[in-house]
Amino acid sequence: MWRYIVRRVLLYIPTLVLASMVIFIIMRALPGDIAQVILSDRGSISSMEQVEALRIQMGLNDHLTVQYARWMWSMVNGQFGGESLLDGESLRSIYLRRLPVTLQLTIYTIIISWVVSIPAGIIAAIYQNRWPDYLVRIITVMGFGLPHFWLAVIALLVLLLIANWTPPLVYVNVWENPVIHFQKMIWPTLILAWGFSSSLARVTRSSMLEVLRQDYVRTARSKGLSEWVVINRHALRNAIIPVITLAGVQLAVLMGGTVVLEPIFSLPGIGLGVVSAAQSRDFPVIQSLTMLLVFVMLTVNLVVDMFYAVIDARIRYS
Repeated sequence: MWRYIVRRVLLYIPTLVLASMVIFIIMRALPGDIAQVILSDRGSISSMEQVEALRIQMGLNDHLTVQYARWMWSMVNGQFGGESLLDGESLRSIYLRRLPVTLQLTIYTIIISWVVSIPAGIIAAIYQNRWPDYLVRIITVMGFGLPHFWLAVIALLVLLLIANWTPPLVYVNVWENPVIHFQKMIWPTLILAWGFSSSLARVTRSSMLEVLRQDYVRTARSKGLSEWVVINRHALRNAIIPVITLAGVQLAVLMGGTVVLEPIFSLPGIGLGVVSAAQSRDFPVIQSLTMLLVFVMLTVNLVVDMFYAVIDARIRYS
C-alpha cells in the first residue's frame, strides 16, 4: 500500500507542474491585449507607444520563461499569483472573496447528491426490472443527457414566465440572511445535483447488483437474516467502495463545473471570476483561478486514491 501511495504522490507533483505550464501557454495564446483594455477603460489610449510602455511596465514583454517563473514564484511565496492587472486587487483578496461561494455551492450539491442518489441506487437494485428501477433509470438518463447551462436557462425562463419569480440579484452570505442566500443558491444547486446524483445512483445500482449476486449474500439470506440486515450490513458495505471513489472525483469536478452556472445565476464565485477575467484579458487572475481549480481537483483525486488504497487492500502496484 505504501508503495502505491508514494507513487501517487510522486505522480501528483509533475502533473501539477505540467498543468500550470499548459494553463500559462494557453493564456498567452489567447487573442487580445490587456494593456489596450486597461488604457481603453481609462480613456487614455492614443498611440501604440502608450500600449508598449504599459506592456513594459507590467512585464508583459519579458521572455515567457521569465513570466512563468515570476508567476509560479508568486503562487508559492504567499502572493497566490500576484495581483490583477486590471484593477490591482491582490489574488489573495480574490480567493478569500470568491472561493467560499464556490465551496458552498459544491458542498450543497454533494450533500443533496449523496442523500438522493445512494438510496435511489439501492432501491433500483433491490427492485431490478420493476417500476422503481425503471423510474430511477429514466431520471438518471435525463440527468446525464441534459446540459447544465440549458437547464439553467430553462429554469430561469420557467420561474420568470410561469411563476413570475426570479432569484435575488445580489448574493448574500448564509449568516447574514439565510432566506435570500438559499433562494440564490437553490436552483444552481439542484441543477448540479441532478447531474451528479445521476452518476452516483447508476454506480450505486450497478455495484449493489454485483454484490447481491455474491455467495456471502446468499449465505446471509439462507441463515434467515432479514432483508434489511442483509442489505445494510453485508451488501452496502462492499458496494459503497466505488461510490465513495466516484463521489470524491465528483467533488473535484464540481469545482470546475461551477464555471458554467455561476455566471448564469450571478454567483460571485471562482467560475464568475474566471469568466469576468477572460472578458478583460486579465491573465494573472485567469491563470491563478484556473490553477486553483486544477490544484483542488488533483488534490481531491490524490486523497481519494489514498483513501481507496486504505479501505481496499486489493489496490497494489505490481
